[in-house]
Amino acid sequence: MSRRCQLTGKKANNAFSISHSHRRTKRLQHANLQTKRIWWPGGNRWVKLKLSTKAIKTLEIKGIEAMAKEAGINLNHF
Repeated sequence: MSRRCQLTGKKANNAFSISHSHRRTKRLQHANLQTKRIWWPGGNRWVKLKLSTKAIKTLEIKGIEAMAKEAGINLNHF
């Protein structure tokens, strides 16, 4: 599975690593992803998702069904 948030679609960002002498080399800034088990009341079961920490905070406010609908994912496949 790729390093991408399943609800928001967040992924790595291209950036430069800058040394003391200001030499720049390419690197990736990865999203802060966490694997979480979330209770899905509609399916009456736990769903395991790979989410960014921002998505976890938003999930507490909006709810899993609303966020899954926005992302266009079917929770029955998780």
